[in-house]
Amino acid sequence: MVDGVEDALRPAADASYEAQLARPAIGDRDAALATRMIGRPLRGRSAVAVRCGWGLPAVVRVSPLLDDGTPFPTLFWLTCPIANRHVGRLEAEGAMVGLNDRLAADADFAEAYAAAGRRYVAARDALGGRLPRDPAAGGMPARVKCLHSLYGHHLATRDNPVGAWVGERIEPMACPHPCVTLPEAEEPAA
Repeated sequence: MVDGVEDALRPAADASYEAQLARPAIGDRDAALATRMIGRPLRGRSAVAVRCGWGLPAVVRVSPLLDDGTPFPTLFWLTCPIANRHVGRLEAEGAMVGLNDRLAADADFAEAYAAAGRRYVAARDALGGRLPRDPAAGGMPARVKCLHSLYGHHLATRDNPVGAWVGERIEPMACPHPCVTLPEAEEPAA
């Protein structure tokens, strides 16, 4: 790709739970960019978990509890529009059915997925206190429900076998230009 990025999204260079738990709160500029990327304001306290090839916040880490105490459905929110479209196509093609069948038939795959779910819950609890529910995001540990959450988890930590499976099918993702920018009038003050 001459003017773009051949491979816009890969796991964070320091992908791990430790790195994710240490991320600083999202800055005003990144929050404004992420808001434009998802088409609505961010909810909860966030941090940039993964940046795309253009430097945009492609995955944000969201606190497990919103300010009003409501649990947020995932720790890692996929904000990249291109990745969301690619993952959405996999879901529309019925990928979850085959993945759930694989969980039922492949004990090693099922155990790797369940173990990733346990580590995810431990990180989530470390970040925001124990939630009243144990299941992790995306259907973990027993089923595959949301490939977007599972891929975001993989990008942030490299610890989700279903998310890695998604990555094998959608990466590389060419991106001709940044998906969002901020007009000068919306740039936060430095």
